[in-house]
Amino acid sequence: MLEAFETASVRGVLHRPPVSNGDAFALTHGAGSNANAPLLVRMAGALAEAGYLVLRYDLPFRIARPKGPPFPAMAARDREGIGRAVDALRKLAGGRVFAGGHSYGGRQTAMAAAEHGELAAALLLLSYPLHPPRKPEQMRTSFFPELRMPALFVHGTADPFGTVEELRAAIRAIPARTDLLAVEGAGHDLKNAAAADILALFRALVCYPEK
Repeated sequence: MLEAFETASVRGVLHRPPVSNGDAFALTHGAGSNANAPLLVRMAGALAEAGYLVLRYDLPFRIARPKGPPFPAMAARDREGIGRAVDALRKLAGGRVFAGGHSYGGRQTAMAAAEHGELAAALLLLSYPLHPPRKPEQMRTSFFPELRMPALFVHGTADPFGTVEELRAAIRAIPARTDLLAVEGAGHDLKNAAAADILALFRALVCYPEK
């Protein structure tokens, strides 16, 4: 069941599962999109069918203006918005709360989790933007050693924001249990990623203690 979700500082869509398992996901979008991004809609629907309460939500930069990319100087405000969205979802969920998102949204969620270790029980990072296209020297991984919760990375083999090999090497710096699902032929939009495969790996990841 879908329902609009809006508070003074959080705006999104709530997916209520037919039968709840008690856990929940907060998922957000990339720099050029919003909470209605096809990947988020597809993932949220699959997760809800599997028993999770899911909130897909807009980041503060998208609430402030309907189009255009985020401003780098305002990224901290987006991370504050992530914290508010997770807190709002936690009030509705009876069990663990997981957080994540696509591209910019996943990156800011991971950064917020590094800053606040209690943010979420685990992370789901879809097409993590490891570096700008054709600029592998500009790695966006300086905070990886501060991540203390399990994280699943889902990455296309044709993603211009980093190769699977680069990402696999980078996540070794994370002092927690991690896994990487490589989606053959997929670009940054992960159009052909199978939600069932993502969910299966994520479930396996969070069933084990951190390394």
